[in-house]
Amino acid sequence: MADEPVRTTGTLLHFVDGTLVHAGPHVHEESHPLHTHSFFELALVTGGEGVHHSLAGRQQLAVGDLILLRPGVWHEYEGCRALEIYNCCFSADLVQRELAWTREDPLLGYLLWTGPFSAQRRGILTTHLDPATFAEGVEHLDGLRQLRDQPVSRHRGDIVGRLSLYLSCVARTIGDRDDLRGQTHPAVLDAMRMMEADPARQWTLTELADKLHLAPGYLVRLFKSATGLPPMAYLSRHRVELAADRLLHTDDPISRIGESVGWPDQNYFARRFKSHYGLSASTYRQRFNAPRLSPSVR
Repeated sequence: MADEPVRTTGTLLHFVDGTLVHAGPHVHEESHPLHTHSFFELALVTGGEGVHHSLAGRQQLAVGDLILLRPGVWHEYEGCRALEIYNCCFSADLVQRELAWTREDPLLGYLLWTGPFSAQRRGILTTHLDPATFAEGVEHLDGLRQLRDQPVSRHRGDIVGRLSLYLSCVARTIGDRDDLRGQTHPAVLDAMRMMEADPARQWTLTELADKLHLAPGYLVRLFKSATGLPPMAYLSRHRVELAADRLLHTDDPISRIGESVGWPDQNYFARRFKSHYGLSASTYRQRFNAPRLSPSVR
């Protein structure tokens, strides 16, 4: 990856400063070792064969398979025979800023914000693109790849626009599969924003519902309809991702990290983290931690 804006520190992949999006093909033989990354990744299988191993288990890959991984999720490829993967990686900062509007779109909101958290997916979504959608997706990836050497200051709109087209292409496929209908209720979006803005707060369902002027039971029904999770479970998913990011990018004691995301009880934090990532917080840090990185690449 020497000619790409992605660097590896230990087993953590991260962007170099200033990178928003990167798209590029890779060929894996035999295996690609266990790693995690500080950005979103969409991996599209374009040729060959292999097995994808992650928290979701092992999946035999075929052309057209697509895997979305949120930041902090670990994975690897095994048993590869000329396995061709067209990767699309984009920063979490981009999702929080330029793509913040996607939260309110029923398809893109599910793809990036709620789907990877629901149904015990733990930050991973998988789907399969039909031939027409596959061809459309590769076209958008090629467009992103052609922009890789252009200055972001002059082509930011082109980059974000092309990425949006690719994400929409993928989101439609997932939306058809999961039968998504209608806009997410504004109260669900407001609840997400409030909890994410202050994760260390000891939120309760009653307090959250009161702030939204809703009955707690009604808020739960709205939230589960949109995300597959009740509000407090969604908050737990958000907290554990924050904790993973801080384990990767800071030297803060694990107990302090737990407290900073709203879990001051270290034993409870340990149980929640291992339940989500399949690794203890200390093991996760030892395996994937890198020296402190610039905030722009987190």
